[in-house]
Amino acid sequence: MALNQEFVEMSKEPVRILIVDDEEDITEFLSYNLKKENYHVLCINDSTKAIATAESFRPDLIVLDIMMPVMNGIEVCRHLRSKSYFADIIIVFLTAIEEDLTQIKALENGGDDFINKPIKPKVFISRINALLRRMNRNENRKEINIGSELIIDRQQMIVKIGKNQFSLPKKEFEILHLLSTRPGEVFSRDEIYSKVWGNEIIVSDRTIDVHIRKLREKLGNEQIITIKGIGYKIKT
Repeated sequence: MALNQEFVEMSKEPVRILIVDDEEDITEFLSYNLKKENYHVLCINDSTKAIATAESFRPDLIVLDIMMPVMNGIEVCRHLRSKSYFADIIIVFLTAIEEDLTQIKALENGGDDFINKPIKPKVFISRINALLRRMNRNENRKEINIGSELIIDRQQMIVKIGKNQFSLPKKEFEILHLLSTRPGEVFSRDEIYSKVWGNEIIVSDRTIDVHIRKLREKLGNEQIITIKGIGYKIKT
């Protein structure tokens, strides 16, 4: 079974890929190769329309050129990542720039990977398939284990500690799950706000503190660690 057919059967509909590049010949070239693999592809050559297009198209993966007029790919990526729906969408940058600082900046603003120009079709398709495989594995993980005691069941929204298990309110569960995706790493307050509430919703400065306090009451004080002036992390 071909990789793309496997993804289609798992999702029951074609994987949706958005390509954003100001050069029409490149979008046509990439679209042609992706459509041969039975992906559902939409191309746009105007970066200023990329965000609105992404919001209406709802892609599973975005291929985004870095060097574009008016709004570059890094700016587009940053705007998309600020919206809750796009927090976990795969974003792949196209770049002809062999500059570490540019690539670091792109990753820091939410990029997942790079594909260098000039683009080789087989390498491009292989990279896209690999990223989608990774996404599918992550989405299919029903349980996340933290240390030897804490288990987070995504499917049932249940938390297990040793022999005890209990459910959590939606926002508490989303915060805990977010922290568990990168055990031991610090999440800033802004990142938690963005990924759990979305930037369109305004909440008070104490909202996260209240949810964290409630989580600690249920999980134990040692599970979630406060990094003063920065944010929170989950104990590994």
